[in-house]
Amino acid sequence: MATARKRSTSSRLFREVREKRGLAYAVGSYTQQYVDSGLIGIYVGTREDNIEEACEIIGTELGSVHTDGISEEELNRAKEHVKGRMVLSSESTAARMGRIGKSLLFDTPLLTLDELIEKVDEVTLEDVAELADELYAPDSLSAAAIAPGEERFRAALAPVSDALAAA
Repeated sequence: MATARKRSTSSRLFREVREKRGLAYAVGSYTQQYVDSGLIGIYVGTREDNIEEACEIIGTELGSVHTDGISEEELNRAKEHVKGRMVLSSESTAARMGRIGKSLLFDTPLLTLDELIEKVDEVTLEDVAELADELYAPDSLSAAAIAPGEERFRAALAPVSDALAAA
């Protein structure tokens, strides 16, 4: 699907799960970074009878990024998105103070906005492929659900990863 390759993970999921199929009221992705670790999270808010199809779509999208990677155009769009968010967040006093505080607490260099933008520009398709190979490998995924029962959720995870379904 060529059009999906031009979007971020969140917008891929939003388009496929919510807009195209109407399977969820909320779907997207987020990241959380720490000094020595982090996570990439994907969430979907849906009715119990839609969970299998929604998880199958999510598994397909993760598998596509893991095995096929992303296009140069998608990488460029992502870089521009990240740089735009960095510039906008630099206008917020709270965001600036948070960045300074994290730098002090974690003893990491406090980079200027220009230095941060330069680092974003240095990211390559190979860098993304290496991370996707590690982070989106089916055996390295984990899942959690808030639902009345777990059997349906476990079954829905099989298209995403056999290891998740068996866990």
